[in-house]
Amino acid sequence: MGEQLVVIGNGMAATRLVEELTRRALGRYSIAVVGDEPRTAYNRVLLSSVLAQEIDAAEIELRAAAWWRDRGVTLLTGKPAVSIDPDQSCVCLADGTTLPFSKLVLATGSRAVRLPLPGMELPGVMTFRDLGDVDAIIAAAAKRRKAVVIGGGLLGLEAAYGLAKAGVDVSIVHLMDRLMERQLDTKGAALLKRAIEAQGIAVHLNAQTDEIEGETGVRAVRLKDGRTLEADLVIVAVGISPNVALARAAGLSVGRGIMVNDGLQTSARDIYAIGECAEHRGICYGLVEPAYEQARVLAAHLAGRRESYRGSILSTNLKVSGVHVFSAGDFNGEAGTEQIVLTDPGLGTYKKLVVAKGRLVGAVLFGDTSDGLWYLDLIRSGALVEPIRSDLIFGKALAERKAA
Repeated sequence: MGEQLVVIGNGMAATRLVEELTRRALGRYSIAVVGDEPRTAYNRVLLSSVLAQEIDAAEIELRAAAWWRDRGVTLLTGKPAVSIDPDQSCVCLADGTTLPFSKLVLATGSRAVRLPLPGMELPGVMTFRDLGDVDAIIAAAAKRRKAVVIGGGLLGLEAAYGLAKAGVDVSIVHLMDRLMERQLDTKGAALLKRAIEAQGIAVHLNAQTDEIEGETGVRAVRLKDGRTLEADLVIVAVGISPNVALARAAGLSVGRGIMVNDGLQTSARDIYAIGECAEHRGICYGLVEPAYEQARVLAAHLAGRRESYRGSILSTNLKVSGVHVFSAGDFNGEAGTEQIVLTDPGLGTYKKLVVAKGRLVGAVLFGDTSDGLWYLDLIRSGALVEPIRSDLIFGKALAERKAA
């Protein structure tokens, strides 16, 4: 029997950690994974496809129960952890179970933010964050006609797309001047807005929600400028907040997230944090790829190798409301950078590359994202692109053929 490793959280970060660790050091640890949800880990990126009923919930399961068993992992689903005792090195679960640990990993993820507005607790106001939310939204959408999605970021657009596919009349209300402002520049966001509106979804930008109106249920959403949008279903998708309550109660250092060093170690010895709940060098990453990078580094560390996590270059490569979108690095372009732009309205594509000191530092792709990962590799490697600069915008195949 190896050292006792307890992982709190049964999501994408925890699954990747177990995968990496058992590949490197199978048998070194006796592993227990504790999850709140009554199911095995699943791919949250595909929640909108489940909401749109394009795929079944069972299809987004990350690993079958047999996979966990084959690696000797004790998987405890539907058993929330309620406290951590760093001095006694144990975790207490809601059902009274106590789990001792030699090493503890917090992969508790995030929760959906709910706005402090009148009417937020009315029946018909929901969040979009997990499979439980999806089930509730599908059930609600079956008997409702008009929905307002508050938030024009990634989750909000996915919720709107899913609802529209289910036949609901949908409006998006977004506080900022463009959709997905964290992932897209002005031009890319304008193209996305046009594509979403073409699907029959209304988009209201620079719009601040003031109140959700209704008595026994949602009737309308009132905006600060006085406009009222009729609705009997409201989805709040305005962001996420790291789950830090367990860590804070245990006396760990907490900022916005659970604070970790380059070894993903918290302020307590033998306790680590990865994924959306972790704050590294002042940053909480709300994306999958940084969580996977952290899982890889921590697995190496737990397997006895010295590796450090230096932070992640953010990238987004996904399908939003049926449209392919990619962005990475400094896509807005700081002072002193050059921008290479290619737009094809006929094909509905837009590409912008940002170059600084002969190196690619940022990219935005809309419509055709096939070269996204190649651009991301160039950004991460810091490779000089001057030799292929004139062909860079046309993609990997042409640029490398001309360079050969």
